[in-house]
Amino acid sequence: MVMEQKRELDSVSNLFFVGGLQCVTNSKLGHQHQRNQSLCLTLNRSEFVCAGYHFGVILHQKNKAAHSFQSSGSRHSSPVKMGLGSMLGNKEPDEITLWIENNLDFGKVTERSGGASSSWASSSTITTESGVKLFVKTSSDGPSSMFEGEAKGLQAMQATGTLKIPTVYHCGPYSTPFGGNGSFIVMEYLELGGRMSQRELGEKLARMHLAEPLAEEARQGKFGFPVDNTIGGTFQPNGWMDSWLEFLVERRLRHQAKLSRDSQMQDLTEKVCERILNGDFFDGVGDIQPSILHGDLWSGNVSGCKGQPVIFDPACYYGHHEAEFGMDWCASFSGDFWEAYNKLIPRKPGYKERHQIYTAYHYMNHYNLFGGGYYQSAISILKSLVSR
Repeated sequence: MVMEQKRELDSVSNLFFVGGLQCVTNSKLGHQHQRNQSLCLTLNRSEFVCAGYHFGVILHQKNKAAHSFQSSGSRHSSPVKMGLGSMLGNKEPDEITLWIENNLDFGKVTERSGGASSSWASSSTITTESGVKLFVKTSSDGPSSMFEGEAKGLQAMQATGTLKIPTVYHCGPYSTPFGGNGSFIVMEYLELGGRMSQRELGEKLARMHLAEPLAEEARQGKFGFPVDNTIGGTFQPNGWMDSWLEFLVERRLRHQAKLSRDSQMQDLTEKVCERILNGDFFDGVGDIQPSILHGDLWSGNVSGCKGQPVIFDPACYYGHHEAEFGMDWCASFSGDFWEAYNKLIPRKPGYKERHQIYTAYHYMNHYNLFGGGYYQSAISILKSLVSR
């Protein structure tokens, strides 16, 4: 999660980059973004905030619902430089190092710096003798498909030739030092930070949504993605479907409701789904075409890189472009952003109600990940949609 440039930072004590991730150690992070009487983020004690990695920390908020930025990473005190192979506790080049040296034209690996880690993945920055740096994520749990969704998502967005997207060099399996089966992904290292234009972000995101899809199925008008992936730590099914409304109901809303194991949420979701399938909320929209969506677009997954807007850490699929903004309650998009975006893709009638549907999906996911106040937020939105 890269802290977006307009976020207010107080008492910042350290700012550095780990594997292309802008990291901030601060004694007070005072950014406040209000929606439905709740704050998007309040940190009143020293915390480590790391771009692209959701710590799963429930952030305290007096008399209000807590918000935890979803992530796959956790706190790490500082980057630690390590010699070749030392991160894996051996003297020989590890399997990932050998893959880099044998398959990329960057020369030998000369240095590896530790980055953030979590219960399922860790990251590091690889420096090669040519001076090129790489960002590597590894996991000792699960098959290589764990990173396949991320890799294919980045590639699908990059293929549009619009926003800056980290280049993916490889993802696949590897043997862990302890004899297990792990997976890894090798990406371009990006020096994140500095200013970027919200207007340029809005324009290029609109052009990304308007671009011809990379996937043949999406070019044929289908909704979904070549592989399933995750939204935060939640499994996200992406099997292709011909109808956006059916995809929204089956692959998104009903899926999250089922995961909740809550009868009220399931009942309300089913009523909303029935209305969607009956055509409610989508009058005047016209023919919906599949757009490549980042899928988890909030300020933590947006940054600047040498003056250009860059997005990363996606949960991609091909869907209705309006669904991209289900996380805008924590995105802080400016007026310039919306002016540029809507100049290319004007809002259609009923946008407000559809936006509530797409927001409900993310609140439901946050409840399934973190519990707490997200439950009431999701229930409130679902009730309002049922009563409209």
